[in-house]
Amino acid sequence: MTKKERYENIIRYFQKHRPIAETELIHSNPYELIVSVILSAQCTDKRVNTITPALFKAFPNVFEMASASAEEIFTYIKSCSYPNNKAKHLVGMARMMVKEFKGEVPSDVKLLRKLPGVGRKTANVIASVIFNLPHIAVDTHVFRVAQRIGLTTNAKTPLQTELQLIRYIKEDLRPLAHHWLILHGRYVCKARRPLCSECGVSRFCKYYHLTGNR
Repeated sequence: MTKKERYENIIRYFQKHRPIAETELIHSNPYELIVSVILSAQCTDKRVNTITPALFKAFPNVFEMASASAEEIFTYIKSCSYPNNKAKHLVGMARMMVKEFKGEVPSDVKLLRKLPGVGRKTANVIASVIFNLPHIAVDTHVFRVAQRIGLTTNAKTPLQTELQLIRYIKEDLRPLAHHWLILHGRYVCKARRPLCSECGVSRFCKYYHLTGNR
């Protein structure tokens, strides 16, 4: 099976069996999503979703957060990973957004990456989820799954993974593909013990055929 054929088969499977794939971070506007994605770094979506209701009640918009101190933010997010750094990032992000973008979340990934706490992955998430732009964010799930099933070859970094994925995935499918791979990695193609017997793409999977993991 060529790589092109593998992509075509896997994409066809997800289009049929998971036509709707969305972020599991609970949000109601771009401000809430960018905060949630910053908090989700090395932290589960489930944990973030337990933190954000109280956080958004206290700071319902970017202007309120921009007026807060990192110490105030910390009290709401202390149960997530690296709360001190994330509190500083959130305040810095909010203040820059107010000062430079009039409180609006920019759609351009280059502008997004100027914001404190926003790296390439976070910028790609915002651009694809909020603005439906053709970007693929590579988190640990996407990195692992893409390599394991054979969508990428010898990718050593998230950027290398991203560049290989966008070579074969059409622009209009990239926002969906990001979530396909995340959800597949979270619930089926798990890190320690992939559920190959329950996997709908196993017949196209490089790992499955190489290991005989049946």
